[in-house]
Amino acid sequence: MTDPKLKVNTLRADALRVLQCRHLDQKVHLAGELSAQSASFLIANEDFSEALEPDGELPGQPEKPVLMQHLDVPQRSIHTPRGLAGLAHSVCHIEFNAINLALDAVWRFPSMPAQYYVDWLRVAAEEAHHFALLRAQLRSMGYDYGDFPAHTGLWDMVERTQGDIVARMALVPRTLEARGLDATPPMQAKLRKVGTPDALKLIEILDLILRDEVGHVAIGNHWYRWLCERDGLEPVAHFRKLCEQHAAPRVRAPINEEARRLAGFTDAEISEILLNS
Repeated sequence: MTDPKLKVNTLRADALRVLQCRHLDQKVHLAGELSAQSASFLIANEDFSEALEPDGELPGQPEKPVLMQHLDVPQRSIHTPRGLAGLAHSVCHIEFNAINLALDAVWRFPSMPAQYYVDWLRVAAEEAHHFALLRAQLRSMGYDYGDFPAHTGLWDMVERTQGDIVARMALVPRTLEARGLDATPPMQAKLRKVGTPDALKLIEILDLILRDEVGHVAIGNHWYRWLCERDGLEPVAHFRKLCEQHAAPRVRAPINEEARRLAGFTDAEISEILLNS
């Protein structure tokens, strides 16, 4: 059943409303509902060219966690229960941001093919599922989302690329989110050394997230290349230019070559990453 808060044939406007939603459970529910709606035949009747303006804060988020610069977030040992919960919280925060990143890609950029919007709404729903899994695990450990400070890094790049869809596809899914492909296996290795039931459960959740994130990065790669072809841009050279223009963080070795290839990175792109990491 379609949620009454979502209206048919207004997917981009609905994505903006869900992005501005501050209530965690409602945002998670509506992201899934909107993705299910986008996959229906109704999308064939929608005009995606409308310019939209937000009427509130972007993104909508709860009062907690306290947000700070990445380097100011306290570091804790995952060999203590609180430190392990802190790690779970940091990943949970990344997934919460990822819901907003996908929703922003939907509402902000008009006149793309219908499949573009279907793709990013599916990503938003999957990120919402990841967030819900991690939040449930965090609660089972005696904490909740918002109990630890968190950083603003992912949304910062959204703001930098708000006027350029090519830059957005280049520097959010296939740069920042692709870093998760590299970071997950080493994180899981550290959790195996901890070896507690909570650590093992986090490994299990990270397996699911890694599988889905390969698909999300692949969507970013697909639309980045589609846009480059549309605009007559050479993908590798233009990516290099965008990284410099928007001060994108440098990829650091080791990288997850297998996952990146599954996500659509070419040999040339991987070689360049390895050369500069």
